[in-house]
Amino acid sequence: MSTARWSKIVHSPRYRDAALFVLLAALFGGSFVAIKTGLRELPPLLFAGLRFDVAAVVLLTYIALTNDRSTWVPKTRGDYLGIGAGAVFLVALNNGLLFLGQVTTTPAAASVMYGLNPILAPVFAWWLLGDRLSALGAVGIGVALCGVVIIVQPSPSTITDASAVGQLLVLGAAGAVALGSVLLQRLQPRMPSVSLTAWAMAGGAGILHTGSLLLGEPQPDLLTLDSVTVLSLLSVGIPSTAVAYAIYFGLIERVGPVRTNLVAYFVPVFAALSGWLLLDSPVSVWTGVGFLVVVAGFVLIERQVVGAELLRLHRRLRGPPAGREPAESDD
Repeated sequence: MSTARWSKIVHSPRYRDAALFVLLAALFGGSFVAIKTGLRELPPLLFAGLRFDVAAVVLLTYIALTNDRSTWVPKTRGDYLGIGAGAVFLVALNNGLLFLGQVTTTPAAASVMYGLNPILAPVFAWWLLGDRLSALGAVGIGVALCGVVIIVQPSPSTITDASAVGQLLVLGAAGAVALGSVLLQRLQPRMPSVSLTAWAMAGGAGILHTGSLLLGEPQPDLLTLDSVTVLSLLSVGIPSTAVAYAIYFGLIERVGPVRTNLVAYFVPVFAALSGWLLLDSPVSVWTGVGFLVVVAGFVLIERQVVGAELLRLHRRLRGPPAGREPAESDD
């Protein structure tokens, strides 16, 4: 196969979104190490707010320097409502409840509760968008959730020792991100997804800082923070937030909230790998088994898309018959 044909395949929008999906899982999963480090010195809501302060500044600066003003200033009612939905549900409630819940909940229990996000998204999509999920697709969601459980392996003792309030907070975070992503598609904002992401981050950061003050969290002098904490904040704020959320909002716009939220099933895999690479945390055989189960569930949910894309890729790799031009488009 020629280099030109391979380049055409790689740059196809279909494969671009698939690559972005994997990158998103890696960025979200890799953030757990940095978050765990930052929470040693910073209270949860303040840390979450600072995370989005950094991300909003980075994204807004990038947009202002590389785009015309008309492309990053909200204009329509849908733009403002989309920014509001993103700020409240996808940034403030999602991260605020998740960070608060992780204070009193074990990582194993929190991972399982947050893994309900892709199950809740089709429910909200049915309610707000009229989407339907087949019986086999529902089975696929259950299979993928079993894969998450295999990876984190929550024992009865770890779940019973965790605070029930903390588990409910994490479940609330999963519900917030599922509802927010569906609302975003329903509102159909017209501004570019990266610009909407930046404004939603700025608004969400303000909500998180307000919540931090209302809860009476200590407000340490940021200039005196430990260098490790500063590094963790920057690593979470830029690659795992500014870049990751821009990808996330863009995928919601192009492939829909239900498919995009399936990333929650792959996050524990990358979280385990990043822990192994950076903290020398061992990766068990069950992690590999769980990953395969997650993939099986994903294939069941997206069986038609996966089958069609595998057939399409096979035809492209094989090339058209001699003397004939390919008939299908790469769009």
